[in-house]
Amino acid sequence: MESREVYGQQHIVPGNSGAGAYARVGLESGVMSADPHQLIVLLFDGAESCIRNARIHVEMGAIAERGRSISRAVDIINQGLLAALDMERGGDISANLARIYDYIIRLLLEANVRVDVTLLDQAEHLLQEISSAWRELAVTLRKE
Repeated sequence: MESREVYGQQHIVPGNSGAGAYARVGLESGVMSADPHQLIVLLFDGAESCIRNARIHVEMGAIAERGRSISRAVDIINQGLLAALDMERGGDISANLARIYDYIIRLLLEANVRVDVTLLDQAEHLLQEISSAWRELAVTLRKE
């Protein structure tokens, strides 16, 4: 079976079967057809999934896998969420989010060094708080 990663989440896709090809196309077209708000939600989902995976790897004592999961979460936050901020138009909100994302990244890196699940929990909680607000905003904008 083939495994494909999208925004930090592993998806098992059967190799050469028609169902596998259909699943790959469905996953890719879901990302391609998503509006900017949905893409941000996918980034949050991916980062949160990586943090959950890192927690599992800590519990299993899987050092390399823990490091990879945390690195993926950091990459999603750095190259996705942080990079998506519009510092010009976003003003104080973007600046505050940038500081929070930087703090979350520091928590994740420290969690990896200390092998500390409580730091992973803190990072995930912060991401969930922002993600929740983002989802509410998307719903509000759709209603307008």
